[in-house]
This record gives sequence, C-alpha cells and structure tokens, in this order.
Amino acid sequence: MEIPERIAKILARAGVASRRESEKLIRSGDVSVNENIVLDPSTKIRKSDRVKVRGKIIGSAEATRVWRYYKPKGLVTSESDERNRPTIFEMLPKDLPRVMSIGRLDISSEGLLLLTNNGMLKRKLELPKTGLVRRYRVRAKGVHSERSINILRKGIALGGEKFRPMTIILDRVQGANIWYTVELKEGRNREIRRTFKAINLQVNRLIRVSFGPFDIGHLLYGEIKEIPDERLKKELLKLCDW
Repeated sequence: MEIPERIAKILARAGVASRRESEKLIRSGDVSVNENIVLDPSTKIRKSDRVKVRGKIIGSAEATRVWRYYKPKGLVTSESDERNRPTIFEMLPKDLPRVMSIGRLDISSEGLLLLTNNGMLKRKLELPKTGLVRRYRVRAKGVHSERSINILRKGIALGGEKFRPMTIILDRVQGANIWYTVELKEGRNREIRRTFKAINLQVNRLIRVSFGPFDIGHLLYGEIKEIPDERLKKELLKLCDW
C-alpha cells in the first residue's frame, strides 16, 4: 500500500532543494500537484501524483550521492550572494547534478565541504543532535596560554551566546603564529574565529580537515571527488540509520 508523504520531504529527497528551501518554494506558490497549486508544506501526496516546480515536472527520487570538495578561500557557500561575491557553485564542474552543501564554511575559510543531492540527508547531518565532529587546523597569531585555551575547552559565552566546549590541541608554535587542531560538534557562524578572538588569538588561516567520518585526504585545492557508494552507505547507516 502506497503511504502518502509530506510534499516538502518528497521535493528534498528528489534533489529539488533542501527541506527548508522546498518549504519556501511551496509557500511562494511555485509548486503544483496534479495541476493544482499547493501552498501548505505539510500537504501529503503519493508518489503517483504529478508534481511540478515552476512548471517543470520533477522526477522520482535520485540515488543519494555525496562529494568531498576542497573549498578554496574566497568563495561563499550559498547559491547566490547579495554582495555578488563568487560562490562555490560557480566553480563546480558543469556536469555535476544539482547539489547542496552540508554545513557551511565562511568566505575566509578553506578545506573540506561535503556536497549532496539529497536535501533530507543534508538536514540530518547538519543537526547538532547527530553529533558529527568537525575537525579543523587553525593558525592564529598571538601568545599561547593554556589557561586561556581552557576557557574554550570548557565552553564560553559571548554577547549572550553560549558556545559548547571545544577540543583543542596545541600542534606547534611557528614564529608569531600558533597552530592548533580544533574539534567541535556544532560549528556556528565563525565560531572558531570569534571565540579565539575573545582570548586574544587572531585566526589567520582555518582549514576544515574532516566532517564526521569523511576527511579531506589528499584532495587538492579546489578539487572535488565523489564518495564511493559502498563506503557512503556503510557510513550513513552507522551515522543515522539511513
């Protein structure tokens, strides 16, 4: 028996957009089911229903795919930018299907960025409760102090915003710069830069080297590689019963 599902969920699974963006498309009147405009994202439909987005019929759900991408510094991860800054999507191969970034890296940061064609998977892996560790190599200018670093290890509040405890390891001191390995599970906007600044360390290079079980490996700057299907399924099953 065919079980109806929420239309926003079906759009996300089909790779149209993330769950949140799919809901926006629906509310804006861009989605129709059997030639009738649908405005409620919670509307349930069947796979046999004819769904269109801006007049174009969507296909059945694509097989889930994930890519590792070495995001260069100087690119934003949104699909468009109000300040007309270059985006990662302008730099990706033209034969790549429509993809979404899992999490973000700010314009001044570089390193591993996961891309997927599955909006539901994107949302799942971004949720703090999924508990995925993000690992970074961080270069900062200043004076190392274990006492100050311990403040971040225990968690810090800035301007009413509370940041969770980080794992921070001192790697080496290189002249006026200090290299650290930092691990966190949430990754709020410019979290490392802001918290380091609070203890008088100025981050001047930030490289994400892993996201959950996926690491940057030997990816070259700006290179993209798809994660093999066999490994992807194995890891996702362990992560979130996918």
